[in-house]
Amino acid sequence: MTAIPSSCDVLVIGGGPAGSSAATHLAQAGIDVVLLDRATFPRNQVGESLIPHIWKFTDMTGVSEKIEHEGFLAKAGSITVWNGKIKQIRFSDFGYTRPGLHVERDIFDDILLKHAQSCDARVFHEVAVKKIDLSDSLWPKVHYTDKRGSSNDEGSIRCRFVIDASGPSSLLANQFKTRRTISTETNFLSLWGYFTNSRFVGVDRQSHSEDELAKVKPVTFVMSFEDGWIWHIVLRGKTSVGLIAPTERTKGMDRQQREAFFLNVCTKLPHLSRLLQTAQFIEGSLQFRPNYSYYSDNICGENYYCIGDAAAFVDPVFSHGVQNALYNAAAATLAIKESLKHERHRLRYSQLCESRMQQFYGFSRALSLGDFGGNGVNPQLVKNLMKAMPPLELELILFASETTNRSENFRRLAREAGVLGRLEESFSGKADERIEALDF
Repeated sequence: MTAIPSSCDVLVIGGGPAGSSAATHLAQAGIDVVLLDRATFPRNQVGESLIPHIWKFTDMTGVSEKIEHEGFLAKAGSITVWNGKIKQIRFSDFGYTRPGLHVERDIFDDILLKHAQSCDARVFHEVAVKKIDLSDSLWPKVHYTDKRGSSNDEGSIRCRFVIDASGPSSLLANQFKTRRTISTETNFLSLWGYFTNSRFVGVDRQSHSEDELAKVKPVTFVMSFEDGWIWHIVLRGKTSVGLIAPTERTKGMDRQQREAFFLNVCTKLPHLSRLLQTAQFIEGSLQFRPNYSYYSDNICGENYYCIGDAAAFVDPVFSHGVQNALYNAAAATLAIKESLKHERHRLRYSQLCESRMQQFYGFSRALSLGDFGGNGVNPQLVKNLMKAMPPLELELILFASETTNRSENFRRLAREAGVLGRLEESFSGKADERIEALDF
């Protein structure tokens, strides 16, 4: 068993997409980086739908070829049924030549983490971080429990910078008491499980059996119901179905009752029930996550950076999670690399990074959550990002905002930024504004 070192330049907490990508960026720059994760990989993780934006970040770390070699399902776009309005998005209509992906996250995340190791990041599994001591601004100390042996040894490691990529545990945000749940009249719970032999929705708007995946590219299928929404994502050999519902709907339920509630909704919803008509639920696969939309007031400092879900998590309706994680990793590690070169400016670098990351999170919250995602969002930062985005990318996002009933606030910001008018006219030629019916 390899001993955990007593010091390093950068200590990364968590081996998900944010942490592994950050470790890769740093290791490729010749920086001594150690990554600690409490789990053993591959480990189960939700979030299987990825948009084409991820490729620019995986190209930066050099892991794209390994992802392509795995043979994940290429997705062509999405079909959304929201309040009875049906819309389709095809990525190719917006100039994307590389597909989105439907991935098994345990495999995808393992590829990213192993790539970090191949770049000389030192990775330790089954090591749980307990506390981060930032009192020494030059050499923070991270306290951990090493669970690799039978004795659960306690230890610590000093570093010059800490990157918190601990996911929803949000170690630093909770330690600082700066984590805020998105303020709404209703809190939400996400439930998800897996089925075999489900039909899938193709880019041709029809449903198909799994043996047609080689002939028809799938899309992510999203549908609203009452005061929640569902996703349907076909994978290799199984299908992920998720349900976002008010927490009150399952309050007081045990695991068995939640599973019954989940399956009952799945069997009653139009479209979804037909997709699952011949499917079998995988027993024991149901998982859930309460109060999932949150953010932190403080994510960067002169000796720490919070990235990925450790900093914020947004409603997953537009599949922004992994993209946000990869963006954060690139931004934070750029700031750290510059700080290592010019130590006296490290606070300034962290402030610039915080502004960029809060801008990105604010953009995602305004897009995904509408008006009730506005708390904690700096409107001017969001408008500045809109002005700086490539036109086709912004056009896709603006069209996507119209697929739900949450777009009014986002489009107001786009109008104030002066980017809405010149893009609205091109929508009709880029995607199907309205689909009268689906063939399943």
